This record gives sequence, C-alpha cells and structure tokens, in this order.
Amino acid sequence: MNERNILIVRCGEVALKGMNKPYFEKMLVDRVRANLKKISPVGQNKPIDCYRQEGLIYVKADKDLDLKKIIKEVTKVFGVQSVSVAVEAEPNLDSIGAVAVQYMNELIEKDNVKTFKVLAKRADKNFPVKSPEIGRIVGAKVLIGCKVLKVDVHEPDVLLHVDLRHDVAYIYDGKVNGLGGLPVGTNGKGMTLLSGGIDSPVATWMMAKRGMMIEAVHFHSYPYTSERAKIKVEELASIVASYCGKFRMHVINLLPIQEAIVENCPEEETTILVRRFMMKIAEALAIETDCQALITGEDLGQVASQTSDALVVTDAAVTLPVFRPLIGMDKVEIMEKAQQIGTFEKSIEPYEDCCTVFLPKHPTTKPRLERILESESKLDCEALIKAAIEKEEIVEIRPEE
Repeated sequence: MNERNILIVRCGEVALKGMNKPYFEKMLVDRVRANLKKISPVGQNKPIDCYRQEGLIYVKADKDLDLKKIIKEVTKVFGVQSVSVAVEAEPNLDSIGAVAVQYMNELIEKDNVKTFKVLAKRADKNFPVKSPEIGRIVGAKVLIGCKVLKVDVHEPDVLLHVDLRHDVAYIYDGKVNGLGGLPVGTNGKGMTLLSGGIDSPVATWMMAKRGMMIEAVHFHSYPYTSERAKIKVEELASIVASYCGKFRMHVINLLPIQEAIVENCPEEETTILVRRFMMKIAEALAIETDCQALITGEDLGQVASQTSDALVVTDAAVTLPVFRPLIGMDKVEIMEKAQQIGTFEKSIEPYEDCCTVFLPKHPTTKPRLERILESESKLDCEALIKAAIEKEEIVEIRPEE
C-alpha cells in the first residue's frame, strides 16, 4: 500500500503554546530524532525521516525497520501525546476510497473486524467536499469493497480516520498514547538529588516531563556504602535518561561531613543537618552548572526529615527554589509511578544508602531553625562543602539500551 511506514505524531500540550509553538515543535522533532538514532543511526542505509508540518510531526521509516521499536521510542519522548500508524492516499475521493477499502480488507483478514465508522477531517478548507460528506462517501466505498462489513456509528470495531491535508490524505484506525508533557529543554535545567531509592528517580522523571533538562548529584558514604550501591544509582539514572536523554551525575562522598556532625552536634539533629549540607552542596553545583532549581523526591510526612517543620528548615539552607513534584503523593502512588516508568525493580534492590549511615534513634521531627543554625556554627561549613566538591566524581549517564 505504501513503500514506507508512516507515523503521525501529535504534540498534545505543545499545540497550546501560541506564538512559541514553532519553537516547541522544533524541540520535539529534535528529541524524536535523537531517540530514533537507536534504531537507525546516522549514516546507515535505512534512514528514518522526521519532520513537522501543519501542526503535526511525521515519521517515515523503511518497512524493514522494526515498527514496534519505532513506536516505543517515539512515545517515550516527553511532549508526544499520541501516535498513529497511517497510510497515504492521493487527496481525491477516488484514491482515498480505494486505499480505505484495501486498508479495511487487511484489517478484516488480520483482526476479523465486522463493523466500522468513518471519521473524516479536512485541513484543506479549499477541498470542495466537507468533512461529514467525505465520511459518507468513503464509508459507502468501503461497504461496496468490503462485503462483510457493516456500519456501526455507536460502537464500531474500527473507527477509520481520514485526515485530508493539502497535498495528501492519511488513513489510520487507532492511536498509541504517549507520555504527554513538554519536550526536554524547553523549561530550564534542574539539579536533582538522586539516591538509590524509589522516590527521587520518579521526581526526576516528573520534572523532565515538564521540559526540564537534568543535572544530578548523588551522595554516598564510602566505605559505609559500597561501590555496588553507587553502580545501582547509575543504572537507575540510566533508566531515567532513556526518557530525558543523557545527563551528568556529580558523585559526592558525604562521610567527612557526617562524621563532623556526629562528633560536634546533638544526635537527634543529625538527619536534618546532613540534609541541609546535601542541599547546600547541590545548590553550589547547580549554580556552577547553570541550573535554576533543585529537585528532590520528598513527599510530605513520609520520614522525619520530610515533616513540614523539617522542610522549612531544609529550604532555609539554600536560595534556589526547590521543586518537590511528589510532595502531595502517598507511597503507593509513587511506587505505582516507579513501576510504570521502569525504575521500581532497580530501586528496591537491597544496597546501602548514605541517609541510613549514623541514623539517630530519635530524629527530631520539629526542628527549630535557630537551634539548627547554632549547631551548624560549631562546624566549618564552608570548608567541609568545598572539600566535598573538590573530590567529586562526574559520571556521564546515558540512556539504557
């Protein structure tokens, strides 16, 4: 029917961007092209074309490329609302009717469909026949050419779409949902505090879905935490990168800071003091790498450091805004989202986390800022932070294969 597979890619929220819409569409095309390089790298003899036209994005690929893989990679791109596999016809009723008949006969053979309905739309308003009449004419041709079919306007087995453009008509019968959101790179850059747990990878994914580019910082307490625990976080980050693209992860050893806190400060304040140092280090790295905000996986009340009092004290350590996309979610909701995006199984692998090192028996849940500042005054905060950053390791995170 067609020499190449054709995908119609809908932009969803991008379509609402008014005068900025071309910019968002261009970013979306760039992201789709980047994902499709996994299937057809530049320079191979089986290129995949991707371009935008009249508010839609089109992907055309040779038929010997894996169509399911192409759809999977396209629908993983933030900003894509849905994808349809379509066939082309000349923009006249005879050609559209003939292609529609062939299309439906193939569906009858493959899926044993019995009923259908035609839904037509004409983007070319100069076309002499209006959309409802196009639907009736094409429907009549299908009834003649496919004797086993009947029309069902309420619950058809197949809703056959005819999308008539200025120089071509597209015919398709279904949609594969994408993730929606906005293309990565259209909404600034955030520094995410990434651990090996369930929450922070989900929070990172959610902010990337809103168009944020990602830079990450991971804290460990070697040798109390193992090298395998760090590798686990890199693997988690790689899963997230399969949605948002490659990013850098700054790996910081927090142990000297933790030891200084334990030696000089009240035990019950250990957790909140460590958290404030993590935020300060993350902010320093964020400023250095042109990030506009910090991203954390905290949700209100889950642990002692995430009570409203504790979050107020934590935020007082930094001046950059702190984005907490999980703040109103419960643990079950977060776990369900982790399963959906593919991070859950990796997150629950039993490796150490720096937050559990020197964990106090009775951490304060209602810290007072003045007392925390008094405790911090016993430490050379600036020197500790500088020393930690000077010994950082930077890991390039690439999408998992």
